[in-house]
Amino acid sequence: MHRTEAERALAIAGLLQACRLVQQVAHGRPRDTQALETSIGSIFKLDADSALEVYGSLAGLRTGLDLVRQQLEGKPNKPDLELSRYAIAILHLERKLGQHPQLLQRIKTGVEMALSQADYFSLVHTNVIASLAETYQQTVSTLTPRIMVQGDQNQLDNPDNANWIRALLLAAIRSAVLWRQAGGSRWKLLLSRRKVVAAAQGWLEQERGPLH
Repeated sequence: MHRTEAERALAIAGLLQACRLVQQVAHGRPRDTQALETSIGSIFKLDADSALEVYGSLAGLRTGLDLVRQQLEGKPNKPDLELSRYAIAILHLERKLGQHPQLLQRIKTGVEMALSQADYFSLVHTNVIASLAETYQQTVSTLTPRIMVQGDQNQLDNPDNANWIRALLLAAIRSAVLWRQAGGSRWKLLLSRRKVVAAAQGWLEQERGPLH
């Protein structure tokens, strides 16, 4: 894995995108299908050689790349505090997860099982999402502090939505792993945020032309 600012920018974009999708599900907001498939798909890229390979394409990571500017630079809108809370919690849980090799092995086994289902059904089929959700529940959910997702209670009480939220939180964990593998840390995020934002802008310009 390359340890460059560009790689770290993609990892943070992936993390923020997965957390934004969690918010959308929890609040009953419209979801970007391409973003969903990209975030869920990243879970299955366990042995990728680069950050871009984890996400497959820049087009599927537009939401996350836009969020890097907002969350780290406050442009074009102020940072979303709920989104920041989720992202910080995910980074904290990923570090704790690294101290539990048995949980990491359980995640790998669960992801491989879900991948075999995805080959038979589809990447975002109900059965695949339920399988990933169960893996999250049996591993990351056993660590503290648990992530408390806020939203519309009717949406949160829906079993399918609950599965989507857990699967997307697992996708966020995958991006947090990628962030660490690319040399990311809490201090680096604080001290190098302008460089991360610049790298994210570079990826966006490459994907859709110059930002305005």
